[in-house]
Amino acid sequence: MNETLKRSISGAVYIVLLLASILYSTESFFILFGIFLLIAIAEFCNLTQLNKILPLIVGALLYCSITLISHYNQLTTDTINQYLGTNIEITLNIQQLNIILLATTLVVSVKCILFLFYDNVQKISTSSKYLYLFGYITLPFVFITKISFGIKDYNPKIIIGLFLLIWTNDTFAYIVGKSIGKHKLLERISPKKTIEGFAGGIIFAIVAGYLISKYYIQAKPEFSQQSILIWTSIAAIVGVFGTIGDLIESKFKRIAGVKDSGNIMPGHGGVLDRLDSVIFVAPIIFLFYQILNYVS
Repeated sequence: MNETLKRSISGAVYIVLLLASILYSTESFFILFGIFLLIAIAEFCNLTQLNKILPLIVGALLYCSITLISHYNQLTTDTINQYLGTNIEITLNIQQLNIILLATTLVVSVKCILFLFYDNVQKISTSSKYLYLFGYITLPFVFITKISFGIKDYNPKIIIGLFLLIWTNDTFAYIVGKSIGKHKLLERISPKKTIEGFAGGIIFAIVAGYLISKYYIQAKPEFSQQSILIWTSIAAIVGVFGTIGDLIESKFKRIAGVKDSGNIMPGHGGVLDRLDSVIFVAPIIFLFYQILNYVS
């Protein structure tokens, strides 16, 4: 099969599966990203030469338990009461849990950025591998599910809007970089990325953020200006941190000596290759939402 055709078909299947799961129900969205998480864990373990069994078990348990606690609080309470044979009101402090998880993820994200700029790092310690696996891979998938709720209820438009911004940034960074790119962004990690492409991706992502806010999110008139500001800000965050996330994954692949993190998507590589931007951006977007909620 022609490589371009194969790439187009697998890309179309990925997009249809992604959109269908997000739009169908909260549960289908959680299940799909739970599956993505397990594949991403397996791919990262392959990249870093870790045994996959324990990380897959712990990752699945962590993802399921945090999702259950965060979004099915009442169900969790009823299940515990039924198991204990009691009728006790159990209050789970979701906000404290979010702060702990977010702080952990952000600390690991800073470590990832430092790791990106360490020229002499060609081998990763075992303890660092497990830390990256926890804070760079597993917890960001939890935050992907969390940001889909915005301030309150599940809203598929939020997560779809986020993916649209990431795709816009990636696409136009490539187009602009290919057309007028002359100055390399970080050549030793990703030789094809340019400063011009990086800037072009951010600019077009901001334009997309404006259009998403105005014509897709459909905010109430009295909040339209706020919505535009929020989504253009999210677009700028996506442009900057999405690119950093892409570069960090490229660094792991370069150390491992491979082109792709996996081969589950013909012509596109693995799950990490497709989601490297969103998993690094998700905790930052969640923090942004929390700041907005606090200020409002």
